[in-house]
Amino acid sequence: MGPGLFWNFPSKASCTASQSLLQTMLLSRMAGMKEQQFTEEKPLLPEPRGPDADMENCETMMPIGDWKEHDIETPYGMLHVVIRGAPKGNKPAILTYHDVGLNHKLCFNSFFHNEDMQEITRHFVVCHVDAPGQQIGAAQMPQGYQYPTMDQLAAMLPCVVQHFGFKSIVGIGVGAGAYILAKFALIFPDLVEGLVLLNIDPNGKGWIDWATGKLSGLTSALPDTVLPHLFSQEELMSNTELVQSYRQQINNTINQFNLQLFWNMYNSRRDLEMNRTGSMINAKTLKCPVMLVVGDNAPAEEGVVECNSKLDPTNTTFLKMADSGGLPQLTQPGKLSEAFKYFLQGMGYIAYVKDRRLSGGPVPSASMTRLARSRTASLNSGSSIEGSRVSRGFTHSDSNEAPVSHTMEVSC
Repeated sequence: MGPGLFWNFPSKASCTASQSLLQTMLLSRMAGMKEQQFTEEKPLLPEPRGPDADMENCETMMPIGDWKEHDIETPYGMLHVVIRGAPKGNKPAILTYHDVGLNHKLCFNSFFHNEDMQEITRHFVVCHVDAPGQQIGAAQMPQGYQYPTMDQLAAMLPCVVQHFGFKSIVGIGVGAGAYILAKFALIFPDLVEGLVLLNIDPNGKGWIDWATGKLSGLTSALPDTVLPHLFSQEELMSNTELVQSYRQQINNTINQFNLQLFWNMYNSRRDLEMNRTGSMINAKTLKCPVMLVVGDNAPAEEGVVECNSKLDPTNTTFLKMADSGGLPQLTQPGKLSEAFKYFLQGMGYIAYVKDRRLSGGPVPSASMTRLARSRTASLNSGSSIEGSRVSRGFTHSDSNEAPVSHTMEVSC
């Protein structure tokens, strides 16, 4: 095993004690910083440029605007953040966190570059977070560096919130980023108003999966090990242009040593300790509105369904996107933008957003106005979802009446 490869599985009791200590320390740190103002911004860091065409493609995708880069100190090291705009009244900031094998540019550029999404973000400050060492041009971590655990990565985020003076956030996370944001919301629920979680897997890896992944990592190049986590089997087998492009960009624009550390830590994660209220004593779950998103036949489909069974059905929306592959924000950015618009409107924000389709623009074959909010009979919340045409029933043990089921149907 090469340097920097850690396969550390701490005990559950140790994790619980560490989490309590961590929360106390961070709350104390934030209380001491409460009166400070963070109005001075660091200068824009230069983007590394070179002859590599893939990096140039990634750079040119970034929308032109007042994006500024920051390196923020946290108890677990520096965190690279890119921000556009300033806090607007009591509105939350939109904060994103990318998946393993990606960074904020590779993960979110297509989504935030979409015309509908730009119309939405005009009303909010947007903050992209890169996991340590994953940003383009990041220096290689030193030999023997212990990468932050998933709990520690979540615990770095209050420093970002405090640094920019955010009152709260609406998080958008993909894969590992979705796990980190969910963990953050569980520890600091008052800082999170809503979550959009794509491809979240709330379960830790079992020993068989862990050993299989470790063996695969020893016999395959790192990008080829990560790709099955990001894309559906159909996409990988057809070797689409998107998959080829991302294989090259993962290899050429992300430091492979740093990526290996992040990949190892994600695969060492433990279960998100949350369960639907009433399912067990002192059950803990996400309190904010949540939209769960997954593409049809995506590798994370089972994990997202499992996560859905652990959340309050009255404030959870499940969106399964047809023909979107493993990364819906890349392949269906317009439809995801529309779903996000309705999600924000449901929270009481952006009562009106200009829709280019009202002025004669192209109308997708399936509109997000097909949002079904019907009272359903109580069904097994662990049942599968067939395609994007089956409404899902939920149980809620705290009420005698079946709760409102939120189902979004999207097809091409």
